[in-house]
Amino acid sequence: MKITVREMKRADLLEVEGRVDSSTVSELDEALNERIDQGTVNLVVDLSKVDYMSSAGLRALVSALKRVKNDGGDLRLCAPSERVREVLELAGLDSIFEIYEDQVTAVGSF
Repeated sequence: MKITVREMKRADLLEVEGRVDSSTVSELDEALNERIDQGTVNLVVDLSKVDYMSSAGLRALVSALKRVKNDGGDLRLCAPSERVREVLELAGLDSIFEIYEDQVTAVGSF
């Protein structure tokens, strides 16, 4: 898995690539928590290049969402691949996360 972080004016953008499962989720957790620990409360996670996400990955996203919401921010998702979108819908998380079709719209929503 590869994670690229870009600091934008309104939010930090994390581009995730590859598989998010129990063996790689710690990298995602670390990247999200690092941004939050540095005071960033608005995050966008681009899931367009994620081909698989396990429940561990979903837990990492929900945990980060709770942290930023407590600080008055939000975590939004953009461009989830079809498989990831299905997992989000099956878990009922599509109603918890705001999901956008592209990075520009997601970052601009803040």
